[in-house]
Amino acid sequence: MTARAKTIGYWTTTALLVLGVVSGGAAELARSPGTIEGIVGLGYPAYLATILGVWKLLGTVALLAPRFPRLKEWAYAGIFFNMTGAAISHAVCGDAAWHVLVTLGLAGLAVASWALRPPTRTLGALLPAQS
Repeated sequence: MTARAKTIGYWTTTALLVLGVVSGGAAELARSPGTIEGIVGLGYPAYLATILGVWKLLGTVALLAPRFPRLKEWAYAGIFFNMTGAAISHAVCGDAAWHVLVTLGLAGLAVASWALRPPTRTLGALLPAQS
């Protein structure tokens, strides 16, 4: 993969991820009736929407901000755990398949964005060369 293709892939996956997570976080903070019904329907308390909304918005800011590679690692992990947890919750509660697929899609975007990060946004090599 060329450096240019990797950069385009990184920013494309990151933009789609941020768009999905910000829209979900905003709906949670706005306490959108459908969002609250969904959270309560999964068996969680309604106040969880505020907690998730705040963390989602902070996580996307961390992903977009320059520097702070360790903070980015935590943001990617948090988004991945949130989305895979949501997918499992939707599956266990028997929600429509699209709920599971959308949340798994966002988890996949988080992994892709993480994997395509430029060196300036990483903590270093994942598997350093052995000497």
